[in-house]
Amino acid sequence: MKKEQLISVIIAERPYRLSVSSEEEEQLFRESGKLIEEKMKEYASNFAFRDKQDLLAMVTLQFAVESLRLETVSRNHENLKQQLAGIDRLLDENLLEKS
Repeated sequence: MKKEQLISVIIAERPYRLSVSSEEEEQLFRESGKLIEEKMKEYASNFAFRDKQDLLAMVTLQFAVESLRLETVSRNHENLKQQLAGIDRLLDENLLEKS
């Protein structure tokens, strides 16, 4: 088992210490922090805001909506896979009966 490592990710000019267990996990957290910063800058340049809390709220809302969309797409894909597997079984059964 790999030893956990402490890293620091900066979001809204504040450092956040996190414990990660792999280089892949570290990379995900660092890329996520950069993405949050980019989205905050995007919102700051396009919308009026009072403070960074407003920007963080908008970024959080955007990511939550995207996450729910992906969950819906994933569920739809899983349902489609199950339906296709059922059709495949029916075709196999039908082909076996005719052989």
